[in-house]
Amino acid sequence: MNIRGKDIKIFSGNSNKELAKKICKELGTGLGVSEVGNFQDGEISVFIGETARGADVFVIQPTCPPVNENLMELLIMIDALKRASAGRVNAVIPYYGYARQDRKTKARDPITAKLVANLITKAGADRVISMDLHAGQIQGYFDIPVDHLLGVPILVNYFQDLIEKETVVVSPDLGGVTRARSFASLLDLPIAIIEKRRPKANVSEVMNVIGDIEDKNVIIVDDIADTAGTITKAAKVLKDFGAKRVYAACTHALLSEPAIERIENSPIEKFVITDTIPLPEEKKINKIESVSVAPLFAEAIKRIYQNQSVSRLFD
Repeated sequence: MNIRGKDIKIFSGNSNKELAKKICKELGTGLGVSEVGNFQDGEISVFIGETARGADVFVIQPTCPPVNENLMELLIMIDALKRASAGRVNAVIPYYGYARQDRKTKARDPITAKLVANLITKAGADRVISMDLHAGQIQGYFDIPVDHLLGVPILVNYFQDLIEKETVVVSPDLGGVTRARSFASLLDLPIAIIEKRRPKANVSEVMNVIGDIEDKNVIIVDDIADTAGTITKAAKVLKDFGAKRVYAACTHALLSEPAIERIENSPIEKFVITDTIPLPEEKKINKIESVSVAPLFAEAIKRIYQNQSVSRLFD
């Protein structure tokens, strides 16, 4: 792809090559030549197989599991491209790892979301493009521009023809109310909220349901599904409170063990996710449906490259 005589180059690490290829297909260009491997001692080896001098370079690399490996791949690729005299290096991070540690909740806690932002900036990134950051304030952790894309409209499109009149959008916790409200407003639906207490990481305890969900279909909306404990417990409680059919949707499907088993055994009829994180074959079950974020990221990349407004994509 060449506009106004200035090259655009798309590179990818190993974390989600399928998504990178989909984005390239949307843009009508090919994936840049690169090799990302390991030395015998485990150190990451990066080779950029084509010139990047003066080019507008986009490195597509979600920092999903294995998080540390994928994060280091991203940092080393950014460094390699910067040293190759790339005109601008844009880090495309569909899923931003370490985002859940975004503030101190108790004494001596790290703030890893800020630490990772510092690492990406120091490596030489000129811009970051991400989706559904766990906390909006993470944008402010960067001293470079951040384009924060939203996964809600993509998930809403899936449910557009599925919803019935008596449907309620549910936030699985108080922190997700804004997301649920955005989702509901696009479908012109009411919302409900699950009040819960979390004793420790990856363990949630549902306490109460705020809102009327009895004899109604519900859609639980979240940003991240890790062990799926929050969503599956929410689904069970909503059923106990009289909900008819239970659907769930989330942007980033980590689906760590025992997530698949929990989803299979839950009352959730359909769990809709995006492809910001690759879904391995062994985790593909009938209840899980994946929709692609490639068209949205491709449009954002195109607009950034052409120095056009990206703000329309946030709506």
